[in-house]
Amino acid sequence: MPPRHTPGPSISPAYTGRLSTDPVPSLRLPDDSMEAQAAYRFIHDELMLDGSSRLNLATFVTTWMEPEADKLMAETFDKNMIDKDEYPATAAIEARCVSMVADLFHAEDLRDDDPSTAVGVSTIGSSEAVMLAGLALKWRWRDKVGKDWKGRTPNLVLGSNVQVVWEKFCRYFDVEPRYLPMAEDRYVITPEQVLGAVDEDTIGVVGILGTTFTGELEPIAEICAALDELAAGGGVDVPVHVDAASGGFVVPFLHPDLKWDFRLPRVVSINVSGHKYGLTYPGIGFVVWRNKEHLPEDLVFRVNYLGGDMPTFTLNFSRPGNQVVGQYYNFLRLGRAGYTQVMQCLSQTARWLGDQLRASEHFDVITDGSAIPVISFRLKGDPGYTEFDVSHALRAYGWQVPAYTMPEGAEDVTVLRVVVREGFSADLARALKEDTITALSHLDQLKPNGHFDEVQPFAH
Repeated sequence: MPPRHTPGPSISPAYTGRLSTDPVPSLRLPDDSMEAQAAYRFIHDELMLDGSSRLNLATFVTTWMEPEADKLMAETFDKNMIDKDEYPATAAIEARCVSMVADLFHAEDLRDDDPSTAVGVSTIGSSEAVMLAGLALKWRWRDKVGKDWKGRTPNLVLGSNVQVVWEKFCRYFDVEPRYLPMAEDRYVITPEQVLGAVDEDTIGVVGILGTTFTGELEPIAEICAALDELAAGGGVDVPVHVDAASGGFVVPFLHPDLKWDFRLPRVVSINVSGHKYGLTYPGIGFVVWRNKEHLPEDLVFRVNYLGGDMPTFTLNFSRPGNQVVGQYYNFLRLGRAGYTQVMQCLSQTARWLGDQLRASEHFDVITDGSAIPVISFRLKGDPGYTEFDVSHALRAYGWQVPAYTMPEGAEDVTVLRVVVREGFSADLARALKEDTITALSHLDQLKPNGHFDEVQPFAH
């Protein structure tokens, strides 16, 4: 008699059971709970519709870190950064990071044995850092003008090329923005423009170390020199803040002799994004001041309801400590030598790609990656299609290369931009170059009727 067949284990298909038959409400809580694996699979599958972060060349934000950093950050996301009494080791790491940033930017009065001599704080990103720096400028201006400040309108001088957070600061905190326009062949502000805009109610001038639009470095030393001369001649004495969100972790290693930081006496505060070229996942930033004189005491709060007396100067309160831990990992792992090597490698890749785009004879290259690893470029002449068409065509290959118009004064100029970050290898750069040439060949065949009037959504 043949042996009886023994049934195997029961099968519970992932996509032919509850997962695919019962729709999940998206705008209200579901009535019932679900298995952890089912919840994971629903969300994981929906997230597949996102673009690849590694191929997103629009963002300055870090999209790759070493596995050891991933592990450390996963181990510490549950620690509340603000609770310094409960998590003293994390608090000490934050203080060390602030000290390292302040030292990198040549802040004053630093001591190797006392992290409190560094005046600054870690933030969610440069957006929060900008708000804090702007508030310090406004409070310092109020102290300078005295009791009559309530009848006056403070103003901030900045280029029309600033990131939107500066517009938010001015609107949220009642500061008049004095935007300096660009030109069709100039995408940074000039000392002459600055001198024509400042007055007794100017709380500060903002210079950008690595603009969002092109990656260029504004002439901060020249701006400071012009303001020095103005003050020496009896004119207004206006401080400078440097928005180094994109360039603060690049320029000290690629261009160490360039003076843009606290080596210039007129620079009073600097913000930088750790989650950009600090090489850490979002969101982590820093704002540091030259010394204690430039951070008004009225802006520092002290609380004791988390245990211990705790000074705090942030707009946000609770946030995870893992971003600071990730940043500290990078500082220890890389050091000055490692950051120098990484930035030189990224710059080399960016400059190679810029040379290839220029050699294609389709583009005029505006920035070639030598200042910071950012390439901005525009089409030559009128090929019958636009930069928006090129951006759209590259999405078919998975690349996200933004196209956008320039700010006030250069609105008729449209550019494309590629941000070369850690994780964007020379091999990927070669693939992007080849895909760009192929896309241009297709667009050349379509001209002049194959272009869109504006950015089109990518159809998955």
